[in-house]
Amino acid sequence: MQPVPNISPAKSLEKCSDCPIQHRAVCAYCDKTELLLLETIKSYKTYEAGSPITFVGDHMEFVGSVVTGVATLSQTMEDGRRQMVGLLLPSDFVGRPGREYAAFNVEATTDVTLCKFARKPFEKLLNDMPHLRERMLEMALDELDAAREWMLLLGRKTAREKIASLLMIIAKRQNTLKPIENVEELKFELSLTREAMADYLGLTLETVSRQINALKKDGVIELERKRHVFVKDITRLLNETGDDADGGYFE
Repeated sequence: MQPVPNISPAKSLEKCSDCPIQHRAVCAYCDKTELLLLETIKSYKTYEAGSPITFVGDHMEFVGSVVTGVATLSQTMEDGRRQMVGLLLPSDFVGRPGREYAAFNVEATTDVTLCKFARKPFEKLLNDMPHLRERMLEMALDELDAAREWMLLLGRKTAREKIASLLMIIAKRQNTLKPIENVEELKFELSLTREAMADYLGLTLETVSRQINALKKDGVIELERKRHVFVKDITRLLNETGDDADGGYFE
């Protein structure tokens, strides 16, 4: 029997209408004419899990959106210590218009497919297309909010709250139909390994495993085949994050 060929996800995407992130990517507000212009400067590329996408200091010939998969943003200190500073999930943007060199290491945690735009032509279209410019600004502000959330998560939260917060972040990003608070129950794929979660959250592998098992034992989450998370009660998981949901003051 002949082996079944391994078809790259990139090869199944030929035009913007086939894109699973078209309603939340950088091109989400573009009209048909604008999408046709973007088509002329884009290409798809798939990176295998563990592969580098960019290194700090690389000359950036492209910018683009994560279509499928998860990548990490990290920096490495002179003594070799590595700190993850963010996650790139589907629809997140890689690279910065107007910036020639990469500021972070970007590595594929799972297999990642990028929709890549040639940087110089993209920068020109950004000046010519108000819808593209508007969405780029909106995504930059969302990224600022995520960075502030990340600072709180690393600086003040307990290990259990960190794990619950990461699950909520991933759940929110995979649920785009309505606000997460209005969802009674939810299933989502946990694309990160426990080792990657430990690096991201500044915890040990043992602590990550212990806290996930504790959330499971307490009935906050259920795990199916280790990578699929089932949340029966979103409010309960929200409470586990330690966030003050109503925005009020504690007495």
